[in-house]
Amino acid sequence: MTEADEMRRQMQPVSGALRAFFAPVNREREMATVFDPSREFALDAPPAPWVDLGWVSDVQRSATAKVESVRTGTKAMAKLQFRTMSEARVTLEFCEWGKLQMALAAGSQHMNVLAGDAGGGVRAAGSTALAASPVVAGSTASELFLDTNGLAGFNVGDLVAVDVDYAQQAGYVGSGIAGAYVADPSKVNHDADYVRRVTFNVGRVEEKTLTSLKLQQPLLGGTPTSSARVQKVVGFVDREGASFLQEWSALFVMPEVSGGRICFYYPRLVAGGPAEERVTELASPYRVAALRASFVALPWEDETDGEPVVCYRSFFPASGSAMY
Repeated sequence: MTEADEMRRQMQPVSGALRAFFAPVNREREMATVFDPSREFALDAPPAPWVDLGWVSDVQRSATAKVESVRTGTKAMAKLQFRTMSEARVTLEFCEWGKLQMALAAGSQHMNVLAGDAGGGVRAAGSTALAASPVVAGSTASELFLDTNGLAGFNVGDLVAVDVDYAQQAGYVGSGIAGAYVADPSKVNHDADYVRRVTFNVGRVEEKTLTSLKLQQPLLGGTPTSSARVQKVVGFVDREGASFLQEWSALFVMPEVSGGRICFYYPRLVAGGPAEERVTELASPYRVAALRASFVALPWEDETDGEPVVCYRSFFPASGSAMY
């Protein structure tokens, strides 16, 4: 094989499954998290606020954009072309179940099931919760300082939700990442725990010290405010038919095995379908369920020249490969 043949052989990217990374969109300002292809993106340690959601399968990308023509003259000859109905869709399966994977696949509002008070009523999304414990000064996204009484209610391995009390405000709620939109505060029934029911500021306790809870991973919403409180989470629930739609930035990467890396960056992906699972048999009677997710790509104005964009496709050639 000649040197030229070897250079051309490296032009064919070889990869395994796609890896998925998601990051929040500022819902109030409609500001996406930007993937800058000129900056290094380490797959095993993605830069904040990107979150590694692992491998995804059965990924299908499609675009509905059409090219139309302006026709003139007696023969109706095409004189000008333009693009219409610029939209893209993505469907995929998450190979793993987790809070963020479930929220993205649900499409609608995703909620934390707070540990219930035995004396509370019965609700489909979780009953009256145990009292929240306030965080104290010095808390970070990775370590929560609590007083003695607060610490007594938590153990290593517990899931916790960390956010402020709901104060009957309207609009998006959830620190750092919007977890819900409240149109009518009266419908929330003065539930002080509502923000913690919908927050993405959730972590697992990895270590318990005499003064704090150390988390396995940093809170997605960042360092809790001084008015934040902590509650135990026992699970997650989503409600098909609810009005809230998830919206996130997404990056799908074909890691280089032989050849270059290919990336598909969607600045704004909004839910495009209902919650769905695909169950396959491993070995009877055991089965595995994959989370199916469907998204619609919303337009994003590129700062380079103001062009509307729904998806960016990047290619990073292998070292020493030919260019064409």
